[in-house]
Amino acid sequence: QVQLVESGGGLVQPGGSLRLSCAASGSIISSIIYMGWYRQAPGKERELVATIPNSGSTNYAESVKGRFTISRDNAKNTVYLQMNSLKLEDTAVYYCNAQIRLRLGLGVKNYWGQGTQVTVSS
Repeated sequence: QVQLVESGGGLVQPGGSLRLSCAASGSIISSIIYMGWYRQAPGKERELVATIPNSGSTNYAESVKGRFTISRDNAKNTVYLQMNSLKLEDTAVYYCNAQIRLRLGLGVKNYWGQGTQVTVSS
């Protein structure tokens, strides 16, 4: 089995910062092709926040460019999201996503974390 475990959410004031982490674990992981962060605010659809494939090239939603930074530690199978200058509209549940190549000929599968709440409020 593969698990994505997120941490780092919480309550922060506007203009503040938070750092999210997501660690992938499982003995059947061969390699992680892609990792990313998505978010879902109440009453809205889940949306992409940032992605980082194996190549290291990053992609960001326009709404977070210049404020959020995604990075990954391949040795730890971990992806991070540094969120600065947080705004009220960044309030959402943030989900980690990973596309993972599995051992034993099991192919490539997509996984989601359980989500971590980020609340920006004064």
